[in-house]
Amino acid sequence: MPSVASRVWRAAASVVGARIEYRDPVIVRRKVESRQVRPERIGPPRRMDRTHNVRLHFRYGWPCYEVTPRSGPAHANIMVLHGGAYVEQISGMHWRFIRLLVTRLRAHVWAPIYPLAPQGTADIVVPEIAGFTRELVDRCAGETVLIGDSAGGGLALAAAQHLRAQGGHQPTRLILISPWLDVTMDNPGIPAVEPLDPELSRGALRFAGNLWAGNLDPADPLASPLNGRMEGLPPCTVFIGSHDVLNPDTHRFRALAEDAGVDVDFHEGAGQIHVYPLYPIPEGRRAVDHIVDTIRHEGHRKRPPA
Repeated sequence: MPSVASRVWRAAASVVGARIEYRDPVIVRRKVESRQVRPERIGPPRRMDRTHNVRLHFRYGWPCYEVTPRSGPAHANIMVLHGGAYVEQISGMHWRFIRLLVTRLRAHVWAPIYPLAPQGTADIVVPEIAGFTRELVDRCAGETVLIGDSAGGGLALAAAQHLRAQGGHQPTRLILISPWLDVTMDNPGIPAVEPLDPELSRGALRFAGNLWAGNLDPADPLASPLNGRMEGLPPCTVFIGSHDVLNPDTHRFRALAEDAGVDVDFHEGAGQIHVYPLYPIPEGRRAVDHIVDTIRHEGHRKRPPA
């Protein structure tokens, strides 16, 4: 049964979801229009500079933050791709998650601030993220974990597929948190889940997804990696809530990936909503504990004996 805290969180999302989230295509359009004239802040909270080393680099013409422990070596190499329906920037909850990874794992975390739709589109951004991933994987002898939530989860999977198609080495593991894997939102199972989701709707996501697809067909695997080949992908850890409109496509991904021989560590949160692992609720904390344990285990498994 969902915790009291998660039920309260879901109720709060129900109150504000139609106004500030992705229930109404008109609201999403206004978000996009607003971002064109008033860009969002992208940098980490100031307090992170006091507790971690934060460096700003520019990759492919856009910024990328590198966050490491204040002292001592980093023991894990992670790229975090933020969500936001491809139209919103990295947010406070993403920076909290990054800070947690750096602190608990003594991790070296990269956070690319990739260009958003409509300027940034799948045909441009996916190959660039794949190229950046290739750099990290080659530099770290394959010990790179790629994490993405929501749109970032779709981008992570598309980048891994593109990297495989180019013959590059894969990350050690993909961790997909409520991933948005098909921007067409055409899965016939979605209408049964949509009334349960307090934040997301097919119409609003289709609008944002069409912007991300740009000149591509929205069903193209660069924009909708659920339609891409799964063979040769690294092991995947997946989190999805039962009250998330993206739930049916995530189940379909699990089936396709396992049929292709991919190891899928699948977690469905009963009564949970979109990106619940990033929220300060018991279910979210347990999910983060599992993510930390998984990455730690990968590091021990890959690290050669002394």
